[in-house]
Amino acid sequence: MKDIKTLGVLTSGGDCAGLNAVIRAVTYHANQVCGWRVLGILDGSLGLMEKPPRYRELRADSFDEGLLREGGTFLGTTNKGDPFRFPQPDGSFRDRSEDFAAGARELGLDALVVIGGDGSMRILSRLCDKAGIGMVGVPKTIDNDVHGTEYAVGFASAINVVTDALDRLQPTAASHHRVMILETMGRDAGHIALNGGIAGGADVILVPELPYTLDGLEAHLRRVLSRGRSHALLVVAEGVKTEGGKHVSVNMPGEQLRYGGVGYYLEREIGRRLGTETRVTVLGHLQRGGTPSPRDRLLASAFGVHAVRLVAQRRFGRMVAWQDRGVVDVPLSDVTVGSRLLQPDDPLIATARGVGIYVGDV
Repeated sequence: MKDIKTLGVLTSGGDCAGLNAVIRAVTYHANQVCGWRVLGILDGSLGLMEKPPRYRELRADSFDEGLLREGGTFLGTTNKGDPFRFPQPDGSFRDRSEDFAAGARELGLDALVVIGGDGSMRILSRLCDKAGIGMVGVPKTIDNDVHGTEYAVGFASAINVVTDALDRLQPTAASHHRVMILETMGRDAGHIALNGGIAGGADVILVPELPYTLDGLEAHLRRVLSRGRSHALLVVAEGVKTEGGKHVSVNMPGEQLRYGGVGYYLEREIGRRLGTETRVTVLGHLQRGGTPSPRDRLLASAFGVHAVRLVAQRRFGRMVAWQDRGVVDVPLSDVTVGSRLLQPDDPLIATARGVGIYVGDV
C-alpha cells in the first residue's frame, strides 16, 4: 500500500459554524505532524468535477487567528447536485461521477476528509470508491441528526442562537401580553427545537417526532395564562405538520421540498382559539451563521485531528464521532442510513415535561 502524500479536505451540504475550525485542525495535523500536502477542495464535490479542478493548497500558516472565529466555510460548499444524477440545463440528468474521479486523480489525492452530514457522506463515500481513494468523514450539521455521534459540528452554535432569541423575545412578549412563536430549522428532526426550547425557558416545544393536538396545545396555554402570566413562549421545528398531518412547505423548482411556515399556521390557530395577540419569528439561516461557540470549536478541533489519525492508520470508510465524553470513530455504513430522529424515550423529552413544557400529547 502506497504512502499517503496528498490529503484532500472539503465541506459538503449546508454551512454551519465551526467548519473552518475543522479544516484548520485537519491541515495543521496533516501538514505539520504527518508531513503531507493538503489540498482544500473548493465548493464541495463541484471543485473536483470541474476542469481543471478547483482547489487551494493549505498549510499551517494558511490560517490566521480570525478563521477559527469565523462561521461558514472559506472553501465554499454546495448542497445541490448529486454527481451520480447531476442536473443539466435542459432539465435532464447526467452521471458525472467520473468527472469527480478524474479530478481526484489529476490532483493526486491519496485520501479525502469529508466534512458533511449523512447525505453528503453517503454520496461522497460512493464517489471516493469510484475514484479509488480512502475517505474519512467528519459530522457537521446544525440539525444534529447524524447517526453514531451525540454531537455534530454546528449544533451547539445553533442552540446558542435559539436560546438567545428566546431570551430576547421573552421581555417583549411580557411587555405586550403576547404569545410569541419561534420557528427553528431542523427539517424532520427536533433536536434544535428541543434543546433550545428547554435552555430558553419555552412553555411549548413542538417537534416532528411527537404528536400534538390543537386542543392539547390550547389547554396548556390556558393553564399557563391562568397562573397570572400574561404571555407565553412557543418553539416549533420547521418540520412539524399541521394537525391534519400536512407539512407546511414551499416547493421550489429544481430543489428539495423546503419546509417553513408552520409558525404562521399556529399563530392563526392560537389567535382564533385564545383570542390572544400572537406573533411569529422565523430564525431561518440565522441559526447557521455567526461566530462558532467554544463547544463547536473544541469539537471541530478534536474531530479534525482524529480524522487525520484515521487516514494515517489507513482506517478508511469511517466517521469520527463524539460518544461518552470522548472522540471515537464509527463505520460509515452505520451513519449513512438516514436522519437520526428524536426517540420518545429521549431523556430531554422527559426533562421538558418535568419542568412543565408541553411537548405534545402523551
